[in-house]
Amino acid sequence: MKSKLINLIIAIMVILLFSGCFPYKKAAQPLDKNLDEAAADSLVQESRYFYFTEAQLQRKTGNYDKAIRYLNKAIEADPESTYLRLELAVLYLYIKENERALSIVEKVIEKEPDNLKALIMYGRLKQKLNQFDDAEEVYEKVIAIDPKQKKIYLILGGLYMQEGKLNRALKIYNQLVQNFPESYAGHFFIAKIYASQDNANGAEREFKKTLEMNPDLEEPHYELINLYKTLGKEEEVIQLYLDLLKKNPKNIRAAMELGYYYHERGMTEYAEKIFKDLGARSISEKEVIRKVVKLYLNPKEYDTAVVILVEMLKGAPDSSDLHYITGIVFDGKKDKDKAIMHFKRVATESSFYKEAAVHVAFLYQEQKKIEEAINFLKDVIKKMPDDPEILLYLGSFYEDTEEFEKAENVLKQGLKIDSDNTRLRFRLGVVYDKWGRKKASIEEMKTVISLDAKDANALNYLGYTYAELGENLDEAERLIKAALKQKPDDGYITDSLGWVYFKKGLLTKALKYLEKAVSLVPDDPIILEHLGDTYLKISDKKKALQFYKRSLLKKEKDRDDLERKIRGLSGR
Repeated sequence: MKSKLINLIIAIMVILLFSGCFPYKKAAQPLDKNLDEAAADSLVQESRYFYFTEAQLQRKTGNYDKAIRYLNKAIEADPESTYLRLELAVLYLYIKENERALSIVEKVIEKEPDNLKALIMYGRLKQKLNQFDDAEEVYEKVIAIDPKQKKIYLILGGLYMQEGKLNRALKIYNQLVQNFPESYAGHFFIAKIYASQDNANGAEREFKKTLEMNPDLEEPHYELINLYKTLGKEEEVIQLYLDLLKKNPKNIRAAMELGYYYHERGMTEYAEKIFKDLGARSISEKEVIRKVVKLYLNPKEYDTAVVILVEMLKGAPDSSDLHYITGIVFDGKKDKDKAIMHFKRVATESSFYKEAAVHVAFLYQEQKKIEEAINFLKDVIKKMPDDPEILLYLGSFYEDTEEFEKAENVLKQGLKIDSDNTRLRFRLGVVYDKWGRKKASIEEMKTVISLDAKDANALNYLGYTYAELGENLDEAERLIKAALKQKPDDGYITDSLGWVYFKKGLLTKALKYLEKAVSLVPDDPIILEHLGDTYLKISDKKKALQFYKRSLLKKEKDRDDLERKIRGLSGR
């Protein structure tokens, strides 16, 4: 009873509160019309404020759909509000619905051509849609309307530089420094453009101006160093590096570059001292190694990296980290013997030991030294007996040498350590297949799929096995389609599906998928032969012969059947 009474009181209050606003019958003419209109306006404003506030709350909690709904209601309450429309555009921009955001902003600009917020948002959207000419045009308009839009100069200049429109970029950055003389970024980019245009004097002047304004900036130092290097000003180059090191004696980049600069000029004593020091520092300062990787390994500047690392090893001859990175560099230079030598110097307790060991094994494989790879991995397993991954690699090498029983034993040893390891089980299934034990192979692949229903390799392998056997073709199609969902542009899986359709006699479908497979993997002999078989089946002997010949060029073994097909078609 008490709750009913409370509900009744609330209902009466609501009726009393809104009875003047929403009458059920025609109300009497108000005594003061202006007062009535003011009340209506007030109600609209309150409604707008309520919906806008709700939209902001929903946005903060990540409920963007609700935020959009509330903002739309706010716009319905105040359809003339540009501010609300732009807030809605911002929301669409945030959830990456760029086209919707663009549509809203375009309507705002149509109504208010000089609305800066709308124009800036329009430029941003055009950038996101890679419509750079439109973005550049609108940013030009923004700074024409308001020359104090500092960020827009930088954005527009960056766009022009990205597009190679250097003269336009130069004009924008000059406008920037005219309006904001203290903008060191403006002077820096003017210098960069001058340098690219071989205006050495202009570039030097602007880089120096940047450094005068902000002496702690490192990048202008390095740009000026590069400029002086091209001009052959050795003393200036060395002095700038020394200035950097004076400000920060631990500056790794400056030390490395100066050391290499000394090395290039035959100033070996100076270079050796710097690199030995860096090598010794690398033992306790991991940033030294990271800097080598960032500056020289990632951009694949292997020749420079080798000089630096070999010299650094003089300061830390037993550093596993340095030996590992040096091995990577020599591998990048295709010097396999030196790479192996350095990888073998990585200590067992190093976090890089396993990776180094795997590198050694595969480098031996690339050198066709499979026995050395196997013997090396056997020694590694003595040090890491419980690592299933090393056993996986050893099993795969036995597979290569067709020592299938040894491969089976090693892979099963790994499965004793980790029975749910899908990579080990998949490899074991492949070994059984090559060994001629199809039933055992099928069971292993089924186990892999039971452990991981999205394992594309196992799904494809089992499906293709059924296709080759000419059995369970509907199941084969299902399995391979499931694999394609995981890897939609995989040429080998696409070939498998085409081959299933071939086996089913659905030749139009087979042709479609096999042609796509060849476009994805143009040089695989099996895929090429499958396409040849399909063309032969539809009596297009010319194309069949064409793909058989392409297949033969790529096929290294088991060529007899393919050669027989070619002879049959070419009449000899």
